[in-house]
Amino acid sequence: MMAGSKMSAPLALVLVLSVLLTGVAHAAGPEMDPYKILGVTRSASQAEIKKVYKRLAKEWHPDKNKSPGAEDMFIKITKSYEILSSEDKRANYDRYGQTDDTQPYGGNGRYGQRQEGFYFDESFFNFPFNSKNQRDFADSKYTLHFNQYVNEVVPDSYKRPYLIKITSDWCFSCIHIEPVWKEVVQEMETLGVGIGVVDVGYERRLANHLGAHRTPSILGVINGKVTFFHYAVAKEHLRQFVEDLLPQRLVEWVTDKNYLQFLSSWHELNKPHVLLFDQVPVVSLLYKLTAFAYKDYLQFGYVDQGLSETADLQKQFNINTYAPTMLVFKESIEKPADIIQAKGMKKQIIDEFMSNNRFLLVPRLVNQKLFDELCPVKQFHRRRKYCVLLITGDEETFSFGNQAFLSFASTNSKEVVRFSYVYQRLQQPLCDIFMQNKDTAEYPAQVVILERRNAAGKALFKPVTVWNGSDDDKQRLLEELERLQKDPSILVHDAMLPELNNEFASMFVIRWIYASYDYLSEVIDDILHNNWREMMPLLSLIFSALFILFGTVVVQALSDSSEDKQTKPKAKDGTKSENGSPGNGSASSRPPKKNFVEVTELTDITYMSNLVKLRPGHMNIVLVLTDASKNILLSKYAKEVYSFTGSLTLHFSFLNIDKHGEWMDTLLEYAQDAMQIDEDDVGNHKMDYTGYVLALNGHKKEELEVSSRDDNPPHRSKRSRSLSTLQIHHKLDRLGLWMERLMEGTLPRYYIPTWPGLDKITTSK
Repeated sequence: MMAGSKMSAPLALVLVLSVLLTGVAHAAGPEMDPYKILGVTRSASQAEIKKVYKRLAKEWHPDKNKSPGAEDMFIKITKSYEILSSEDKRANYDRYGQTDDTQPYGGNGRYGQRQEGFYFDESFFNFPFNSKNQRDFADSKYTLHFNQYVNEVVPDSYKRPYLIKITSDWCFSCIHIEPVWKEVVQEMETLGVGIGVVDVGYERRLANHLGAHRTPSILGVINGKVTFFHYAVAKEHLRQFVEDLLPQRLVEWVTDKNYLQFLSSWHELNKPHVLLFDQVPVVSLLYKLTAFAYKDYLQFGYVDQGLSETADLQKQFNINTYAPTMLVFKESIEKPADIIQAKGMKKQIIDEFMSNNRFLLVPRLVNQKLFDELCPVKQFHRRRKYCVLLITGDEETFSFGNQAFLSFASTNSKEVVRFSYVYQRLQQPLCDIFMQNKDTAEYPAQVVILERRNAAGKALFKPVTVWNGSDDDKQRLLEELERLQKDPSILVHDAMLPELNNEFASMFVIRWIYASYDYLSEVIDDILHNNWREMMPLLSLIFSALFILFGTVVVQALSDSSEDKQTKPKAKDGTKSENGSPGNGSASSRPPKKNFVEVTELTDITYMSNLVKLRPGHMNIVLVLTDASKNILLSKYAKEVYSFTGSLTLHFSFLNIDKHGEWMDTLLEYAQDAMQIDEDDVGNHKMDYTGYVLALNGHKKEELEVSSRDDNPPHRSKRSRSLSTLQIHHKLDRLGLWMERLMEGTLPRYYIPTWPGLDKITTSK
């Protein structure tokens, strides 16, 4: 029995080892082929691989593709792209056929170790439950709280972007992104990107404030705005995400053709200009982050040394092609004010370089923020700062003095003295306090030395001299500065300074347009990724606005309908206002009430009701015709006035001149002085009134508006007219335009003493 036991123990051990080895071999069985998964050849370029990856990633993204195997396929696509987009990993796979999932898990492995040929998955022994101290120990220094985010992160996001991870203790998926996250954090932190971690279990309020409703999530914060990361968690993706957070117009590409224009804008922008010379065809992320951090102080440009279009520029400034070179230009565009050159520019070196060159030698005071930085408030005795301020103008007559002031300031070596200037026209309230001759209409340029005493605006100052830029002016200013160093009490005047006007406020519109464009791009990106839960606040706002707009239209329509109903009975009761002009244009805006035009003939029977006793505010539009032209003109007349039949104050009639020609002659005789009609024409020639239209206000009894087909008063015809049917039809072509002018009240009016009597309305035949 003992011998059998001794023999069975080694046998059992051999069986266990065989099972383990078989399991390991089975686990490492089929290797993943990234070329087959992406569907590219082994000779495919990086551009081709990237194009195919983007197409497949959109097709198999779990948020868009709901098929059961979409998530696994998406992971394989992402892993394949990680291998083929990295030259080292791709070469390793091409040589040894090994990927991250199939290569031996040594010290560089992600989740485990191989000991003596065995692979032990550490996650099998390391349960994530309540293991915050073990799994997230490195994240503890980045943990964010709500107050810290609001008071520190948001204000700081206007100087640098933040990358924030949303996680929790019970998040199994969070384990898989930890290695990539730590690698990205290490790189981004050295570049100046802010890092934050929000634990949903402890900071639910902050997570809801950010709009993060699932773990793990990664988001970016810049200028106080939150943007979510939607792609696979890979180092290249996160790096591109941070770069995409930055505004698009931070760095301007500079060549031989535009460098003068770029450097010459220092005066307009009131900023020094920075040029980076490098051989890389793309702007580095570090330089973009620097440009964002100092965007309020400096203007940034980039020169690609590999382009032939920049050869003259490199030669002019004697640029070394073997190391990146950074130049700062201030008031002089021919010679840089400062220069730095190094193969590996670190963030600390660049920040120090930028901080030392934030301002021009003599900057212009354009807003209160710049004034506070150039002329800070005195804190204690040993940190006094004095400002030498030139009050001048932007006209050509001040250019010599301004240049002389700049020349004087460039020789200054005192750290406690800052030089600046201000345009009197743009900062009038401030200049009125410093200038002594307040009664003069136009101040001469003047130099003032001042010291600010508190943040409320109190300052001590002394006017030094009227500044013309002469040698005597420079000498007096130099003597006053030497006296000030020995005796600060020479600043004998004190005043409360007003807040400066923001001279760049007009640029707010342009910045708002750029911000709107960036926000719209973000909204479109969110829609494309079906991130509906995060889009709910915006969608709610849009639908609320549409509902309010729709409700307003409905209420307005109902209100207009009720007003029409109230107006109609009033018109029937004859309570209209006695206004000479019909409705102030309201007639043309109302739709016709009928599908026909009611036109009555003006005869001895209808004369009193349609003209003499017409209600106040009403008007009769009378067409003059003959028996021969009656059918043609009435048809044309009805078409032209149809759109005006919606008015309750207009009536339409016609007068047959063959029956009542004497009445027409008498009417025009009454108005002949106003209409300038020749009396000889009246007596010697027979007039043809066919096609004329009269607008008659019967109530006032003395008002007559007359129009012909040409919108002119009628003139006598010295020959008999025999018109064809086509000519008669065209007589009323412009009647619609004349009616519009009638409703506007712009037609001439002719007054008559009284209407012709009934005896004038007799048949003329």
